[in-house]
Amino acid sequence: MAFQIGRYTKPDFTQEKFRNAPQARMAKAPKDKAAPEGFHAMSIFPEYFKVGDEWILPEDSRMDCVAVYEDGKIFVREFRNLKEGDMVFLGRTEDCEDGIYVHDNGFYFPGIEEGHQNSFAFRQSRSRETAFSYDYSSIYELLEYERDHGFITWVLGPACAFDAGAREAFSDLVRRGYVNALLAGNALATHDLEAAYMGSALGVDINTQQPYFNGHYNHLITINKINTYGSIPAFIDGEGIDNGIIYSCVKSNVPFVLNGSIRDDGPLPEVYEHTYVGQDAIRHQIRKSTTVIGMATVLHTIAAGNMTPSYRVTEDGTVRPIYFYTIDTSEFAVNKLGDRGSLAAKGIVTNVQDFVRNLSKNLK
Repeated sequence: MAFQIGRYTKPDFTQEKFRNAPQARMAKAPKDKAAPEGFHAMSIFPEYFKVGDEWILPEDSRMDCVAVYEDGKIFVREFRNLKEGDMVFLGRTEDCEDGIYVHDNGFYFPGIEEGHQNSFAFRQSRSRETAFSYDYSSIYELLEYERDHGFITWVLGPACAFDAGAREAFSDLVRRGYVNALLAGNALATHDLEAAYMGSALGVDINTQQPYFNGHYNHLITINKINTYGSIPAFIDGEGIDNGIIYSCVKSNVPFVLNGSIRDDGPLPEVYEHTYVGQDAIRHQIRKSTTVIGMATVLHTIAAGNMTPSYRVTEDGTVRPIYFYTIDTSEFAVNKLGDRGSLAAKGIVTNVQDFVRNLSKNLK
């Protein structure tokens, strides 16, 4: 059977609780970056606000932000982007009591029976004892669908560049249209470009996994050379680089967002050094994303996850689900995203090199 995307059913607004619900309350932001007392904080789920006789769904949402009413529409904004006088929605309830309704069960996913999740069942967590064969089959179908109908964003940690086969497998995904945007840190790009330039990642040969003599210099030499050129594309052209993850993104015009951290060396010219400028760059890509896959990076995946709602409103007004996967060898890593509020994320406990090779081999 062909892949079917999760179907959305909006609330039945003819029900008494919706008809009798009060208008959602609003108050002005008292100053820039500050919400009024009693502000309503958004979740990952679709949320409706009663304004006049209409229940309005924000088209673009993000958890831990506030909803602002402006020109007949609702915009979800970070606190740092609030302006004095913005009309901010108030209320701490979620079932119409404050004119706000959180629709946390609006999606139906074909192939998953109702009542599938029991109140008690063994092996429901995502661990090394979980059987992931069905997850792989689902991901293959999902990505083949999304390549033609969606926007696939990947969040990569540096381990994704440590193996020659994994680098080639991910480059293959880029070339074949399975990557629409890449989010990472300075390290992923540095070690991937080090691999293309010097054959090592963090000084270790990407083919034999043997350390180079003085290999701890290799990534610094690479960063220095790229900074001498002034940009990653100039370095790629100037040094005749012809392989790797970042190379494939550059040549396939796939945008990549690189964010710095307090421990970075260098960094590379394209790395965002200001936290909130980088956060805005990430959210620019997340706003378009319909599937997000994080591999071997806890912090960057959590950052992306905290910006990713459970739904996306398409150009024709259709509400569709956003699929979120996190891949890591650590059970802690794949389960932590749920602990941080990204309840829709599904984890797979496996080696990322094996995971990306399986994708490259089995995707059409």
